[in-house]
Amino acid sequence: MLYPKKSLGQNFLIDKNISKKIVNLTTNIFKQNIIEIGPGRGALTDEIIKKKPKKIILIEKDKILYSSLIEKYKYNQNIQILNQDALNFDYNRVLKPKSIIANLPYNISIKLIILWLKNLSQFNEIILMIQKEVAEKMKYNNIKKRNRLNVITEITSFFNIEFNVSKNVFYPKPNVNSSVIKFKPKKNISIDFEKLQKFTRDLFKNKRKKIKNILPYNNIKNIEKIYEMNILDMRAEDLSINEIIQIFNEYQ
Repeated sequence: MLYPKKSLGQNFLIDKNISKKIVNLTTNIFKQNIIEIGPGRGALTDEIIKKKPKKIILIEKDKILYSSLIEKYKYNQNIQILNQDALNFDYNRVLKPKSIIANLPYNISIKLIILWLKNLSQFNEIILMIQKEVAEKMKYNNIKKRNRLNVITEITSFFNIEFNVSKNVFYPKPNVNSSVIKFKPKKNISIDFEKLQKFTRDLFKNKRKKIKNILPYNNIKNIEKIYEMNILDMRAEDLSINEIIQIFNEYQ
């Protein structure tokens, strides 16, 4: 019997209909390389196999689950199973076309998403089940307030919350509900992601403060241009995405 480990944020998906619904969100999975993070007991993997991708790469940190997956799929030649930490995996080693499908552990979901958004252009799409609260923070359409996550998400990707998932479809039952989300890369994006990370960190570290009290003026190349925008007395969470990009372009 395989038991989920709380230390790794494991909650096994036990509803086959949800697994099928997630995998059905993929476009043209046939002849793609599919990366699945934290496959656990293979609930999503079993559905991915039915779509006949070119290759499936399973990344499972838990050694016991890894051994179980090796045994379960030992006769499936197009499945590669790796006992690695997804945060340290070199995604460049997987050939294009490729996509990610995963039911992510809540405790590392944001770190992984930021990692993937940094290099989103190398993926066709990324489909994830994550904590509903985090999914809502990434939503950038029809929102009242900006935050660091939805700014990075909007600049780099087309993002959508596909559907919400009850906590009742997991074992053990988590304390929160989940959402299934989908990212597709925006084309021809040329941006220094490390700079964007630093900028959004600085901009939203005190989101209730006015811009003039957050960003040091000596970090802004053309402060006159920012003055002309009449936003120095605004708060970061109230800025439009175009205003944020304009500040970012002058930031150093």
